[in-house]
Amino acid sequence: MKIPTLPFTVTDWSKVPATKHAGETGEALWHTLDIGDLRVRMVEYSPGYVADHWCDRGHVLYVLEGELETELRDGRRFTLKPGVSYQVSDFGDAAHRSSTKTGAKLFIVD
Repeated sequence: MKIPTLPFTVTDWSKVPATKHAGETGEALWHTLDIGDLRVRMVEYSPGYVADHWCDRGHVLYVLEGELETELRDGRRFTLKPGVSYQVSDFGDAAHRSSTKTGAKLFIVD
């Protein structure tokens, strides 16, 4: 990930419109700031959310609220709670997908 040239930018996430994304179950609300090839998001997963796909995209993901389960296609599982992050590059490991029983709020850069 390379941050493209841009001026100092302050983002008030409450003013960034949300888009809904259906999961296999539940839904995700994405507040997205696109800067060239860089995507910065505040994401909220509803309770019971399960991603509808395996992802090979690199991310820096930080859990703000709730609890997130991240499963890798090779069977490894990780539970992330507030204050915990993960980092992975594009195709940097087995594909991953997210789910949450309780709901979660995340900050993601990819």
